[in-house]
Amino acid sequence: MNSTVTAGLKPTHQQRLELRKEPLGSPIMLQDWKDLLFVHWEWDPAEIQRTLPDGLFVDTFKDKAYLGIVPFKVEGARAQGMPVIPALSNFLELNVRTYVHDAAGCPGIWFYSLECNSWIAVRAARRLFSLPYEYSSLGMELDPRGDATPVSYTAKRSGRKSEFVYTRLALAGEAAPESLEFFLVERYALYTASVTGQLFRLRLHHQPYPLRGVGGLKCTEELLELNGFSPPTGGACHAIASTGVHVRIFPMEEVIPKVAISVC
Repeated sequence: MNSTVTAGLKPTHQQRLELRKEPLGSPIMLQDWKDLLFVHWEWDPAEIQRTLPDGLFVDTFKDKAYLGIVPFKVEGARAQGMPVIPALSNFLELNVRTYVHDAAGCPGIWFYSLECNSWIAVRAARRLFSLPYEYSSLGMELDPRGDATPVSYTAKRSGRKSEFVYTRLALAGEAAPESLEFFLVERYALYTASVTGQLFRLRLHHQPYPLRGVGGLKCTEELLELNGFSPPTGGACHAIASTGVHVRIFPMEEVIPKVAISVC
């Protein structure tokens, strides 16, 4: 594990913007992410750094690091060129994550856990992308009467229940570059590591998230503890929602260690 939070090149503003461009080549998967909730807690950067594999460094906004929990719905998941099969292509996900960059300053996401209520999706993601997916009992209730009505997510893991209830407020638009919202939600790469410790990057492409404010948030924090973190000393510091985006997922690429040339 790394013991410093200063190694590697910190992402530049230009690198963060460049990642929004669609990668060259063809995507390997397509899916829609819908009804997302992004809940975040400020966290000690040094504590997060100790959890990361060699070659990744905690990414910070104004010297602050963050842990996030993101529940959402996946629809239309399929390999490029394959049809949608409703019984297999639609499911719920919930992830615990933080924000990182590699030695070249390419920013992305590091997942501590990804829960899903589809056995097939769990097995495929673990095998193809070495991501820490786990099968979980997830539920979602979305009142069809409109945005002013509550949205509710529930998750059961290791005998403990997590709940996320909130109301979507008026449309807030896209995240402004260099804002905290941009730092937290506009992420177009994720990192994963093989059992031997080799790092890989998976690029994503979608339009900027259409964001909405969040009201009446009620959430539990068990998932942070289940991922090895101490109970937060305060409540969530930031929450925002999105109705969703269409996502194109590109092939994994190996991250070459200690090469300060960005492939973003």
